[in-house]
Amino acid sequence: MSAHFRPPLFAFLRELKRHNDREWFAANRERYIADVEAPMLGFIADFGVRLRAISRYYVADPRRMGGSMFRIYRDTRFSADKSPFKTHVAARFPHEARRKVENVPGFYLSLSVKDCYGGGGVYHTGTPALTKIRQRIVDVPKEWQAVLDSGLEIEGERLKRPPAGFKSTHPFVEDLKRKDLYCLDEFTESDVVSDGFLDRYTATCERASPLIEFLTKALGLKWA
Repeated sequence: MSAHFRPPLFAFLRELKRHNDREWFAANRERYIADVEAPMLGFIADFGVRLRAISRYYVADPRRMGGSMFRIYRDTRFSADKSPFKTHVAARFPHEARRKVENVPGFYLSLSVKDCYGGGGVYHTGTPALTKIRQRIVDVPKEWQAVLDSGLEIEGERLKRPPAGFKSTHPFVEDLKRKDLYCLDEFTESDVVSDGFLDRYTATCERASPLIEFLTKALGLKWA
């Protein structure tokens, strides 16, 4: 299988980082479409076939911006940095319940000149969702132990103390303190532009799937 992403994608992002203004972007919009947007939408479409084999309830939507591919435009309303454009390109593959349930788990891919990574989980999710996740850790500890035994390195911020309603003596108290639960693999630019990157990213998502499955079920959503 030929590569979806090519070196011109990173060349565009490098130049955008140096010339992050609307005039430059307008003059280079065709490059953005050809070298960044089209390759990412193609990747999303092809990964969608692989994603269904992991869970048919997760969505890869290449039909429009704001589907799986994040928009390039920054929301600068509440930021001191008024740069109009993001200097990375990213995609998220959320649960199909995303329009009915806030903060659903998802798989993720981000490409930039600084770093490239992919994986999945929940990030900065709300307290109601976190409480459900924590309660499932308590209610079905064998399932959570199976996630840990899969060898995943779960990342994210933690509370300094156990959350209200959960015992400080619980065997998984350090996990109950988690505010985020996600796992990531890092990629080099060479990885991303290689012919086998779709396979590599699929393998990353397959490795992350024990965590995503646990989170999905904790929120009462369908997995398989």
